Amino acid sequence: MPDWQKSSFSGGGDGNECIELARDESNLLLRESDDPDHILTLAPQALAALLRELVTP
Repeated sequence: MPDWQKSSFSGGGDGNECIELARDESNLLLRESDDPDHILTLAPQALAALLRELVTP
């Protein structure tokens, strides 16, 4: 079972409105806390590209 880490941008408390990240042997796992059974599997390079796209003006 993955060790899920809550996003630091999600605020405090145990609310159900946050993004969680975990790691398996070679991929990163991403899910929303309000839908924990829907898990995206990403290569680390794919997540890095997504984050660059999101923060680039």
